[in-house]
Amino acid sequence: MTELEMRTLERLREDPKQRACADFLAAMDELHFHEILTALAFDRLRYKMKLVETLREECSGDWNQTFYQLYFRTLGDSKNQEAFIELARRVPYKIVLRERTMPHAVEAMLVGTSGLLNLYELDAYRLDLLRTYEHLAAKYALEPMELSAWDLVQIRPINHPLLRIVQAAEFFVQDEFLMNRTMECRTRTEIQRLFGAEASAYWNVHYLPDANDDPRPKRIGEFKCNILAINLVSVLQFAYGSYTDDESLHETALKLLETISPEKNSLTEKWCEQHVPRPKNAFESQALIQLSKSYCQNKRCDECPVARRILHEIRRTAAAEE
Repeated sequence: MTELEMRTLERLREDPKQRACADFLAAMDELHFHEILTALAFDRLRYKMKLVETLREECSGDWNQTFYQLYFRTLGDSKNQEAFIELARRVPYKIVLRERTMPHAVEAMLVGTSGLLNLYELDAYRLDLLRTYEHLAAKYALEPMELSAWDLVQIRPINHPLLRIVQAAEFFVQDEFLMNRTMECRTRTEIQRLFGAEASAYWNVHYLPDANDDPRPKRIGEFKCNILAINLVSVLQFAYGSYTDDESLHETALKLLETISPEKNSLTEKWCEQHVPRPKNAFESQALIQLSKSYCQNKRCDECPVARRILHEIRRTAAAEE
């Protein structure tokens, strides 16, 4: 490596928050820019696939339980991912399937095991759930979680874990072949049709057991469905495609990301502020997130596809001048 190349790498590493490579990325022609994003998007999916592999090992190779736990992990916000996975461990999918014909029973098992109902005064709904839960807890040896497992600080009512849990209960009682249907999703419309679960009737007039609301269905909305598409559906399709050596599922996962709206957060906005083209879809926003999280934040410039392209241009220029 020449002195100029080493100095360039050092400059790129100096302050990763400043994104020293942004000018180069912003000036790229469309073809090479897309090549970089494609490499990063694949990198992102491979990174997430490791999570699926870890979960599948924990689930003794059971893909349905893996899907179930990954769904719960994705349903929660970042503060409660581990709590949601723990809930899925305590109420495994095989038990949900046994009680699937009685939606109230599934809701009682999940809500009761979460421990979250202990936050609220008794009303008819809570009392009925507790009675059902006590019966099912004895039947399946279910143990409730500690309230301390949940982070409820600054949680918006629409994203409260309790509401998400009852939506999950409705999702898992609708069909016993949900993983198969998930693998068949190809468009944003199909994602919303499958995952837009609506909480049970009690929640039409409540956000929480002690908080009344104007009558309205409490269903999983478009934003959360997009999150499920990005972090559950495409990842599961990619991982299962690798497991079965089915390249068409890899292609399906990538094409699905191209149909989903791009994420807009501090990581993607930082690139846009530095004149990098705004992501057109989730495929591109995931690529920029991977660039930030995996490379910039860890100062892995020597492994980064953008930095490698910069060094290639330096070598090409030097060779042309000789």
